[in-house]
Amino acid sequence: MMEGTEPPTEGTLEKVATTLTRLMDKTTIWVKTRWVLLAVLMLTFAVRIYFVEGFYIVTYGLGIYVLNLFIGFLSPAVDPEEDAGLPTKEREEFRPFSRKLPEFKFWRSAFYAVLTSIVMTFFAVFDLPVFWPILLAYFILLVCLTLKDRIKHMIKHNYVPISFGKQTYGELTKVKAGANAEKGDSKDSK
Repeated sequence: MMEGTEPPTEGTLEKVATTLTRLMDKTTIWVKTRWVLLAVLMLTFAVRIYFVEGFYIVTYGLGIYVLNLFIGFLSPAVDPEEDAGLPTKEREEFRPFSRKLPEFKFWRSAFYAVLTSIVMTFFAVFDLPVFWPILLAYFILLVCLTLKDRIKHMIKHNYVPISFGKQTYGELTKVKAGANAEKGDSKDSK
């Protein structure tokens, strides 16, 4: 072994982990950028699978894992059947929807899963012979059944897990400067 080189110590690995965590935390505010990056990474994985013509079991595992993450993302943190957390009547207090799996953790877990899957495609040991149409059919069946169950749950307990920003009321909340000025002028003229 050369004198100037030392094996990585726990301190070096800890610094790398801290730096990676800091970089991931900085991406918290860039929601669209993060999801575009994940989409590009998934596209890269799909292109790799297409050209290698293998690793279908890795792709299936990735699909099942991302489906599981998606179900956690759609699910409420507290199941309404166990706890009456969501209001069921008009008079009950409004409680915002809180997820079992927050958006950032969903993205981070999916990002790491796709990176891991890409790395796995470079090792032949993960290229198991399998008849891929059966895996695809089974995966589609799982997606349909799982999402059907999740949608029934949403309808039964009257919640929507996706919001598109702050609700606006259009014309009702606009202040008309001209109307206020005219009222003020008419009072002054009396």
